[in-house]
Amino acid sequence: MIDARDERIAAAIAEQQSLRERVSLRDEFGDLQSVAGVDAGFECDGTVIRAAVVVLRFPELIPIDYALVRRPVTFPYIPGLLAFREAPAIVAALHQLQVMPDLVICDGQGIAHPRRCGIACHIGVLLDLPAIGCAKQRLWGHFTPPPPERGARSALYDGQEQIGWALRTRADAQPVFVSPGHRVSLERAPELVMACTTRFRLPETTRFAHRLASHGQLPLL
Repeated sequence: MIDARDERIAAAIAEQQSLRERVSLRDEFGDLQSVAGVDAGFECDGTVIRAAVVVLRFPELIPIDYALVRRPVTFPYIPGLLAFREAPAIVAALHQLQVMPDLVICDGQGIAHPRRCGIACHIGVLLDLPAIGCAKQRLWGHFTPPPPERGARSALYDGQEQIGWALRTRADAQPVFVSPGHRVSLERAPELVMACTTRFRLPETTRFAHRLASHGQLPLL
């Protein structure tokens, strides 16, 4: 007998593979006026997802809009299938914005994923938005640690294929893992993340979104 959970996992993987065919790794955006960060937290013993998006004016990185959505969790935690747990609520939050951003930075992976379709790809393709994954931890691939200075980077590889970057956003801090999600090139992705980063390890986009999603801290508009 085929387990219903196995059927859902197989369907999710098939959807990822379909979405991957639609991912563009070209720079398909104009002058950036706004950038957004998205993140998700959980409450009620993990049964409710709290999805947050915060939009910042670029390049000043001043918050200008935000949205917070709560939804029941409908998909289990499975590494590599994060988007099916978080993306529906995040997409709903993005639809509530008054200012649709020119670029979205996700707390998660872009193409640095076993099927080249992390949450940044998923959201980027569904909304046809330029998107980048900026993850706190590596999901896939191998790399040589970058030099310790701020802005240093080293390539993240799966075999011989480059799938992202290990990026040192703060001197002597652990790197973040950056990869394009949609309508952003591999070369530009780390530059854009650095343009959104100040003195913290996380870019201001996802740092604001994390504070809202996990701690309920509203940005001052």
